[in-house]
Amino acid sequence: MRTPSGPTGTEPAAVTGPGAIATPTTPPRASAWWPGARPATVGLPLLGLLIALAVWWLVTAGLELVHPASLPPPQDVWIALAGTADVLLPALGVTTSMTLLGFLLSTVAGVLIGMALAASRQVERMFAPLLVAVNAVPKIALGPLLVVSVGWGEKPILTMVFLLCFFPIVLSTATGLTTTPADLAELARSLNASWWQAFRKVRFPAALPQIFVGLKVAMPLAAIGAVIGEFYSDKPGLGYQILQYNGIGDTATAWAAIVLIALMSILLYAALSLVERLALPWVRATTSAR
Repeated sequence: MRTPSGPTGTEPAAVTGPGAIATPTTPPRASAWWPGARPATVGLPLLGLLIALAVWWLVTAGLELVHPASLPPPQDVWIALAGTADVLLPALGVTTSMTLLGFLLSTVAGVLIGMALAASRQVERMFAPLLVAVNAVPKIALGPLLVVSVGWGEKPILTMVFLLCFFPIVLSTATGLTTTPADLAELARSLNASWWQAFRKVRFPAALPQIFVGLKVAMPLAAIGAVIGEFYSDKPGLGYQILQYNGIGDTATAWAAIVLIALMSILLYAALSLVERLALPWVRATTSAR
């Protein structure tokens, strides 16, 4: 049997049985973050990267608008990266591990506290102002105090990551759990579901898209927190290396470390987006393509 084509003659139509009406189907929208993305979708981020590199080169080497001591041209940064790979790549591993560990701790604590705020209006009124106040404190100002309070090593790094990531995860979790669609909540009540059954089967799954919004906001903040924490730690991560190389006037290597931080953040965000896609297939299926 020949598969009928869609209105344009190129889109396949879905046929479910004899006499069924053929309805056009649209392939799922590809994304730059997923394997199997369309070539144009993958090419656009690469084009953006090339444009950024071209502007960087034009500002530093072409027009010489910025002194190389402040911002070296891309080729100098690449040479510095190749020459110090034996130092920067292990430092990248340290920063990545601190970023992920702090992010996981923030996720667990943030989701649990967000659930507590959503479960009780009294708890929300009691602690929400305190959370807002803690989030409003400039985190970089806490760096020296963290060294005095929690000591050297991993603790100030993880604390800084936690402080930066915690609030958006709490907020997104509480928001998601308190904005359950009315039809789903009514369905749970009509089935005489217990509080736990309604939470497990209805409220929490419905809140997952909102929770992932908070997680995706927090992931880049985790990388920022890890680097800031390494400024005040003896862990030889990328933040530590930036201070060391900048202190001896080797700005090209310091910028090479910054480039690695940016690449790390992009990859971690892409991995989290992939987890979201796999964990929430119904969201992708019901979201209209742009």
